[in-house]
Amino acid sequence: MPGDPSAPTTVRVAGGIVGLEGLGGLAFAVALLVQPGVLRPSDRYGEAAFFAILAAAVIGFGIALVLGKRGARSPVVVIQLLLLAVAGYATVPSGRPEYGIPVAVACLAVLYLLLNPRARDWVMDRTGSDKEPD
Repeated sequence: MPGDPSAPTTVRVAGGIVGLEGLGGLAFAVALLVQPGVLRPSDRYGEAAFFAILAAAVIGFGIALVLGKRGARSPVVVIQLLLLAVAGYATVPSGRPEYGIPVAVACLAVLYLLLNPRARDWVMDRTGSDKEPD
């Protein structure tokens, strides 16, 4: 099932960034397994598995965007909004701006890339002749 070759470069770049976010989620899941913490080992395994499943889904959405699948855009926008909230929490209440600020920048970049006019026209399958006047 090939993707849409007419997908704008911005959508494909956003997909690459989302894929990197997913890889970061997998790295976090691995870190949960190897870092000693306050959780019992069984709880740590469960939490790591939960984050690994979420990260795999994020990677899948990133790949779908790179391939030009229109249906991946909306879930990625929701994921970015949720990650933006996580970045805000990491930056201010948790006092870890070294984690929160880069995540927030990546989220804002992806949102811009997916919500710009070219990406909106592409996702609505509008060509030059049937665009709405601005």
